[in-house]
Amino acid sequence: MTTINLPWPPSINHYWRRVGNRTLISKAGRDYRARVIAHVTYCHPRLEKYTGRLSVRIRAHAPDRRRRDLDNIPKAILDAVTHAGVWLDDEQIDDLHIVRGEVVTPGFVTVEVGEL
Repeated sequence: MTTINLPWPPSINHYWRRVGNRTLISKAGRDYRARVIAHVTYCHPRLEKYTGRLSVRIRAHAPDRRRRDLDNIPKAILDAVTHAGVWLDDEQIDDLHIVRGEVVTPGFVTVEVGEL
């Protein structure tokens, strides 16, 4: 089991941008991905990439008391953690849980990853 604390992700509404007939990851999404890659590289330098089927639990500590849908949070996190090399592809996740934690400024998420 690996536990990774990450910064609060951009909302899914700010993660994607439509440019003409293409949908791209926004600057906020690219910046978040880069921060996650840097964090994982620095804080977990010897982490071996998970190759099997996975269980992932996310605890979301919002930065404030605004109303948020929990189902909008995982996409940016899973995408960034994939690019950080924690696993091969988020298709490996068979068991995904997300729970709301207490409000903590500036907000963060805890991601627990384990093989099934």
